[in-house]
Amino acid sequence: MSELSSRTPQEIFQSHGKALLAEDLDGIVANYAPDAAFITPTGVRHGRDGVREGFAQLFADLPHATWDLTIQTFEGDVLFLEWSADSDSNQARHGVDTFVFRNGLIQTQTVRYALAPKS
Repeated sequence: MSELSSRTPQEIFQSHGKALLAEDLDGIVANYAPDAAFITPTGVRHGRDGVREGFAQLFADLPHATWDLTIQTFEGDVLFLEWSADSDSNQARHGVDTFVFRNGLIQTQTVRYALAPKS
């Protein structure tokens, strides 16, 4: 068993969070399975390229954001997350994600947030 595949969901999410805070797309993508699904209200992106596209959009919506994780609930290989974020240009409220972990990587993530420009 490789070191990567033996990571717990909590360890994977911790690595993901560090990469997110650094806006490190390569670091984010490294935590996803090659055949990952990234599901949003606008559709499904597939694989690591799809994950990269999804996070590039998130960073475009919320550049250099401050993140607030209000609820973080793990159950086995699933994480339910509620969050909000604040950037210089926009705010995200009512953020809700679900992560499904498998073999030390993120297999599936759902993402939804309400974006509002700062006034």
